[in-house]
Amino acid sequence: MNWKERKNAQPFTIAGVGLVLLSSASHAAENKPANQPHPAVSGSQQHMPVPQYTPATQRILVTGRNVSGAAADYNKKSAYLGPLGNKSTLDTPMSVQSVPHDVIVNQQTRNLNDLMGYMPSVQLEIRGDPNTSRPQSRGFEADVVANTRLDGLNITSTTPYAAEMFEDVQVLNGVAGALYGAQNPAGTFAYTLKRPTDTPINRLIVGVDSIGQLMENADVSGRIGKNKWFGYRINLLHGDGTTYVQDSWMRRNLVSADFDIHFDSKTVLELDASHYTYVQRGTAPGFNVPIGMTYLPKAPDLSDPHLGQNYAGYNMETNIYLAKFKHTINRDWSFTLGGLYEDSLRQSFGNTNALAATGPVGQYTQTIAAATTANDFRVGSNLAYINGHFRTAFISHDIVVGTNGYMMGNYNPTQGESITLGKSNMYSPSVLAGRQPYYHGRYESAYVRNQAMILGDTLRLDRHWSIMGTLTWNWLSQDNRLSKAGPSSKVGNTTYTSTIPLGWNSKHVDAAFSPMASLMYKPADNQTAYFTYGRAIQAGVQAPGTATNANQLTQPFRSEEYEVGYKVSYRKLLFTVDGFRMNRPYAFMNQTGEFGTFGMQTNYGVEAMVQGYITPRLSVLAGMTWLDAQIGDTGYAGTDNKQVVGAPPIQSNILLDYRLPIPHGSFASGLAVNANVHYTGRRAATVTNSAFAGSYTTLDLGARYPFFVARHPWMVRFGVNNVTNEQYWASLYPATANGSLNTPMIGSSAYAGLPRTFHFTLEADF
Repeated sequence: MNWKERKNAQPFTIAGVGLVLLSSASHAAENKPANQPHPAVSGSQQHMPVPQYTPATQRILVTGRNVSGAAADYNKKSAYLGPLGNKSTLDTPMSVQSVPHDVIVNQQTRNLNDLMGYMPSVQLEIRGDPNTSRPQSRGFEADVVANTRLDGLNITSTTPYAAEMFEDVQVLNGVAGALYGAQNPAGTFAYTLKRPTDTPINRLIVGVDSIGQLMENADVSGRIGKNKWFGYRINLLHGDGTTYVQDSWMRRNLVSADFDIHFDSKTVLELDASHYTYVQRGTAPGFNVPIGMTYLPKAPDLSDPHLGQNYAGYNMETNIYLAKFKHTINRDWSFTLGGLYEDSLRQSFGNTNALAATGPVGQYTQTIAAATTANDFRVGSNLAYINGHFRTAFISHDIVVGTNGYMMGNYNPTQGESITLGKSNMYSPSVLAGRQPYYHGRYESAYVRNQAMILGDTLRLDRHWSIMGTLTWNWLSQDNRLSKAGPSSKVGNTTYTSTIPLGWNSKHVDAAFSPMASLMYKPADNQTAYFTYGRAIQAGVQAPGTATNANQLTQPFRSEEYEVGYKVSYRKLLFTVDGFRMNRPYAFMNQTGEFGTFGMQTNYGVEAMVQGYITPRLSVLAGMTWLDAQIGDTGYAGTDNKQVVGAPPIQSNILLDYRLPIPHGSFASGLAVNANVHYTGRRAATVTNSAFAGSYTTLDLGARYPFFVARHPWMVRFGVNNVTNEQYWASLYPATANGSLNTPMIGSSAYAGLPRTFHFTLEADF
């Protein structure tokens, strides 16, 4: 891959402005309004079947358009359940947490992972940079591919995604293997692309993030042709400049295109493609925490330069191609076919700061390495569902028969290099001389195939009682490449390493059974009580090269969950409370050097959430999770019955948005303010629980103001994140997802939270 130098980066500003003006002119030339949506709806239209509530005091109409996000509608009334389609969130017998589009725009989100903080059951494993985080839910780590979906199709979770290309984000907490096939018990992270709209959109946004990151974004959408048979959505993005710390920089470029082709009123073909590049230098890396460390130092201030060197960083590229074909046979039957291909490339040469177990507090040794871990993920995923409705006597059935699955190939370099730069202190970091290292060569290191056959039925016995059942059979195949260390050498402070690929180690499972069943009771139309039981299978893990059974694959893990919950819709608010118990095997290397599933991770928890309108002027998106996540039956006192690293016992978040009661026509009419408070409790920092990270609370404040220029709606937004400049550890996770006892110097990783940052955007709709 050839990466352009920063000075050669070409912004999309001129192209974006031209596209907006051209589209605006074409729409202005039309004398008749767009037709009503086709019955065979596409994309986000299927995700939001219930009309959204918009307070009259905030409705700003200009040729039929609303200012983006002005209504602050934070109640997403439908949940996407994969093969089951869209269900009312109220009637879904599972815990669903969502971040709707209005939150994305009003909170000025740039990175998709930033949205996870609004969901109290979600944590992030920051891997080198917040943009490449690996998500967790309820204390369980998500798989690289199996737990993450784009419009229902598997994608890579550890590659950057621009928030500007998404309509909303949803997390289905808990075991969902009966819906989506083999996956970790970390729930399902579902992202929805922006899709063509019936009302034309010609939107231009410019902005700046502290301390000098400029951003331009053009978003254009509409329908053309006879009966508006062709819909389009084009998104262009460019960002470049200094990030939150001096001597750093970041560049983002996005081109995405989404099309709908309506062959008739019952048939639609969706086509999507996107290209996103993310490049950064000089930001703060993570800190390696020794397994026996008894005290985790206070987190550093990331606004201090040189925690990461200005020649260290990442070059990343994500390419996605997606197609879905939907056909409505009649009012009761329909089918959907879909496929996706994604290529996620990364060139990683970041710093690593290893904390010293002894000596001055905050002292670390810094290295830089061209990692020989996976630098290319290639994913192909598919789905095919037939959905139908019929009755047998007094029972109503909503059935699904279908399949979904994916294939993933990992590719690694064969040669790498690492450089020891020297020692420094996190509270007074210094410039350390060095250079960018490079890797060479390439081989396929792993290949995973998973295909699930699904059969489901929702039986409505009467207006009060329903039963939902889903049965899934999984065909799972893992092929891991064996390897051995090749020749290595050391010249000064630089170490050159190589890897020699060998044969393959394979594990196959046929027709593994994953059931899920729910019993629902509705005492009234606005209330639902439920009990859900589910089981799932996930891919096994490979023993490390230092184990006595090196490179061998464990048997697939089987997880189990019990969940009980209650949901109430009151006026414009949705209240949810649920409790759960989940478990799955836990693998690590024991004291004899053998790697295997010697333990069991068991998590208990309670979740409470509220979202919607408290009053027509006050919106809320809030939640709290209590979690008891422990590892047991390890056979080793140092890790038995210990808290899971990085899983907080308490985590909560509350976002409030208030539209000030200023009379229409006044200068400040439409002015709104918002506040977000996030709390994370004390977390274990090592698998032996010898050290802990303290709790923290952050405060974000923002304001927005809509106005008109030449009869077109504009919006200005300003926000401050981490107003109090809290210094805290944002992310902790063990050296491997399954823990490790053979790496006493690198027990876990800790990443500090971002300092106080400012965000400003100006939006114009033409």
